[in-house]
Amino acid sequence: MSNAGDKPATVAVLDVGKTNVKLTAATDEGDLIEGLSTPNEVKPGPPWQHHDLAGLEEWVFSSLAKLARRHPLATIVASGHGVGGVLVRDDPDEVSALPMIDYEQDPPDEVRDGYPALAGDFFDRGSNIMLKAAHHARQMYWMQRADPEGFARGRWFLGLPQYWAWRLCGVAASELSMLCAQSHLWNLVERRWSPIVHSQGWEGLLPPFRYAWERLGQIRTDLARRHGLPAGLSVLTGGHDSSLNLYRYQAAGMPDICLVSSGTWIAGMCAATPVERIDPTRGMVLNSDLSGRMVGGALTMGGREFSLVAGEGGDGSNADPDIMRGLIARGTFAVPSFGNDDGSFPGSAARGRYVGPPPQTPQEAKALAVLYTALLSLECTDALGGGHRVALDGTSLRDPLYASVIAALRPGCETFYNLETYGIAVGAALLARHETRDRPAAISLQIPKAFPGDAAALGAYRDRWRQLAMAQTFKTS
Repeated sequence: MSNAGDKPATVAVLDVGKTNVKLTAATDEGDLIEGLSTPNEVKPGPPWQHHDLAGLEEWVFSSLAKLARRHPLATIVASGHGVGGVLVRDDPDEVSALPMIDYEQDPPDEVRDGYPALAGDFFDRGSNIMLKAAHHARQMYWMQRADPEGFARGRWFLGLPQYWAWRLCGVAASELSMLCAQSHLWNLVERRWSPIVHSQGWEGLLPPFRYAWERLGQIRTDLARRHGLPAGLSVLTGGHDSSLNLYRYQAAGMPDICLVSSGTWIAGMCAATPVERIDPTRGMVLNSDLSGRMVGGALTMGGREFSLVAGEGGDGSNADPDIMRGLIARGTFAVPSFGNDDGSFPGSAARGRYVGPPPQTPQEAKALAVLYTALLSLECTDALGGGHRVALDGTSLRDPLYASVIAALRPGCETFYNLETYGIAVGAALLARHETRDRPAAISLQIPKAFPGDAAALGAYRDRWRQLAMAQTFKTS
């Protein structure tokens, strides 16, 4: 790692997503140099659908060696999605004690039915109980029920970033941003393990806490020799992908920014949200930033909603401003939720509908989907008390009208957007200078263009849309 003011050092960032895995060389000031990627493959059972860690290991180490031959790597740090965890034994050369569960599968009935009584209340968990095999605690419970002998041979249960750090340097660690990404293992409000950890006797499986930016050690000598990796490569603890994306804004001097990232999920995050504002009925969660500060979260499956409304119009050109103005004028609304997630509107799952004349062409469907996604994003910022300054990033920004609608509906407030697509890698790379940075990190933020229409009409449209959406809330018939 370099000191602030020195020539930037080169960092390798391993970003383990649900679908793809990326390995990026970057400077410790957040400038990207080179990136490689591969699919994150899932294998069928038995004993359950699981990620191919052995196959991924081969790619990670060989790709890291390629980057090391081209760049003077000094540090490596991993990020990971919050639902990924691995039970390991003592030997960091062994892939895992039991296969890593793919969270996009239904657990057995006995696991699904037995888990809620053990998981504690909302603040013990940090979220509602989500679909399928989400949550580290539920995965551990499944493993323990299905293979008690195999589970008993486990030494540590590690979040994905810490798993790869352990494979690289042999030091096991727990890290707050991962544990607070709805693992259901840690009560952030009271700073203690959740009830299921104690009732199931899992305390010994969870290693000591280390901060994401801490140096756990250096790469294992035998591993470096075996794969042609640089001896002395520093290994950092790493953290949760969304928290690392938020960190790049915090490192740039914006600790209380309300960040809305869009993809399959629209994820709002704000460290200034007070705990009393967290509403479990509105898709809200408790996260942690890398320092352990509580971060309010709001989740809605915006990308899925966009696809269901846009249909054939989802691909191709941007939404037409004239068509969007026409939809607003004639009162065409997409009312949540078209998918199987309630999002911000409890009881709305699979009850999505159109009010007013429905879209007649793919172009109308596209414009309506962009408008609808912007309104869903605003629900997240409002739930978090987004305040004066909001930053937007993610896939929805491919259409400039998305940011324009949001900015127009936040008069008198600051709305920015960031078109960089490697925010997680940038945030992770910046960790290498966390303890020596003496000035804000650079970040590229832009101001949305003015909404090309009547802002008052847009505001009235949004008010009516909220009335329609709230009228559906809690309905069961």
